[in-house]
Amino acid sequence: MNLSRERLTEIWRYYQAGLINTAFGFGTYSLLVWLGLNLFAAQLIAHVAGMGFNYITYSRHVFRDAAPARLRFILSYAGNYGLGLAMLYLCSRFIDSPYLAGFTSILIVSAINYFMLKYLVFRGKTA
Repeated sequence: MNLSRERLTEIWRYYQAGLINTAFGFGTYSLLVWLGLNLFAAQLIAHVAGMGFNYITYSRHVFRDAAPARLRFILSYAGNYGLGLAMLYLCSRFIDSPYLAGFTSILIVSAINYFMLKYLVFRGKTA
């Protein structure tokens, strides 16, 4: 696999934005769990709340040379939510802490999300 400098820079920016997005989303999730909300309801609320924030960081910082893609972003995040929910369920079967299960599922889903955003959502601008 030959990664160009441009691609490595993009991946670096993706994980920079991802750290901020994850802090926001996981912070919201953790707060809701701490307040007594069911972990799956907390994930849904945190996911929806973070979606707009994530669109801004990904479209302006990571994939800034791509064409606008709001509808594709919403559809990819619907798929991302389903994947995240399935991963949270799987992780919660093996990890007793809802915080650690939530964080583990975030790590796994974030790697998959890069490829969804790169190849399905933020495609190059058409001339």
